[in-house]
Amino acid sequence: MTAKLALHKRVRRRARSQAVSVVGKFGSLLKRVPIYWFAAIPLAAVILGIWDLAATAADPQGIEIPETLDADYVQGILNTVWILVASVLVIFMNAGFAMLEAGFCRQKNAVNILSKNLIVFALAMVAYWAFGFSFMYGTGGNGFIGAGGFFLSSGDPATYGLDPFPAGLPISVSFLFQVAFAATAATIVSGAVAERIKYDAFIIFSLLLVGISYPITGHWTWAGGWLSELGFTDFAGSTIVHSVGAWAALVGAAILGPRLGKYDEEGNARAIPGHNMSIATLGCLILWIGWMGFNPGSQLAADSAISYIAVTTNLAGAAGGVTGTFTAWIKDGKPDLSMSINGILAGLVGVTAGCHAMPYWGAALTGAIAGILVVFAVGFFDSVLKIDDPVGALSVHGVCGIWGTLAVGIFGGGNIVHQFIGIASIGGFTVLFSFIAWYAISFVLGGIRVHEEEEMKGLDIGEHGMEAYSGFVKDTASP
Repeated sequence: MTAKLALHKRVRRRARSQAVSVVGKFGSLLKRVPIYWFAAIPLAAVILGIWDLAATAADPQGIEIPETLDADYVQGILNTVWILVASVLVIFMNAGFAMLEAGFCRQKNAVNILSKNLIVFALAMVAYWAFGFSFMYGTGGNGFIGAGGFFLSSGDPATYGLDPFPAGLPISVSFLFQVAFAATAATIVSGAVAERIKYDAFIIFSLLLVGISYPITGHWTWAGGWLSELGFTDFAGSTIVHSVGAWAALVGAAILGPRLGKYDEEGNARAIPGHNMSIATLGCLILWIGWMGFNPGSQLAADSAISYIAVTTNLAGAAGGVTGTFTAWIKDGKPDLSMSINGILAGLVGVTAGCHAMPYWGAALTGAIAGILVVFAVGFFDSVLKIDDPVGALSVHGVCGIWGTLAVGIFGGGNIVHQFIGIASIGGFTVLFSFIAWYAISFVLGGIRVHEEEEMKGLDIGEHGMEAYSGFVKDTASP
């Protein structure tokens, strides 16, 4: 009996020793784990709780969540997530436009340019939410203009021409994607009228463009309007977005006149160098990345086509950058970084209309031709038409937008006559609307251009009372 008791004691001591060893090892392991990892425990509990609740609840938009997820529902979720990501990429392009325009312009106007590019998306969001989305996609209108569901007041997808989920996108994500495009059109205007336009004049025009003009012409094609019925094709907006912005900018730049010092006494154009090519290059790269949401996102679904569209888009941008660089090199004797930048953007704009339908070689050729066109177009506007465009927006978005839309009829299986009709009708309407809007704004504000003294000193001080580079030496004596 005594032997058995001694044996039991030894077994218990061994067990306690092993337990202490395990606990010790576990404690040592816990000491190696970063303390913030323990925050994952309550976070995981919250996620599991929400997930469990979601299984029995309804989506805020009235979308019923089934207990068993079928293939159609999963595809609908994938489509929604992809378009949400694409929307963010397109919205991020506003940073690219801001960097590009600020870099291409002078130091004394940097705050003004950054401010315009920042506020324009906020303005677009409000105007497009209130009126623009309904004017563009509302099914209560006709072949000229949409109507119904203003302020996103309708929860019925049919109000905005959408199929019910999961066959169609939720209203919210459709709106977010489209408002990003609307803002792009207004941002294009900013570059062409830079360094001499009144801040309030630009704000008012942006509201009118995004809230009224852009939605009307967009309705003609993307919402089943009369151009769509005709057979006009513009997949992601070479004309509907880019050329619209350029036409509106052309009218504004023509009315404003050139910057002080742009032309000498004989009328010869003078170069006015940008103050920071580093941020201009960064802006170009941001825009290039953003285009991966702009064009593939326009498929409006997460399917195999989005990777094809991404490749055609990149091919065109790369080809445009190459031809833009070498065309300027041959023409002017040196490779011009600004033309490399604009060549890339020209190629991207050019392929936007037909990126879904062009073969790879067609996309590359479209971009290559756009890269050549943009070099000569910049000189044409500068020296022949005497229209001062500080960033080359008219050439990149206007000329190459037109070329890309026509290229659909050459490489993308479209009808080139229908393409021409679309270009002419959308361009004509935008020019007419812009003339009326710019002159009406000028009448109300007593002009749309800043005073000569303010332009000389810089719009940063005159319009905003601050400097982008406070404490740095800058030249304000020259125009």
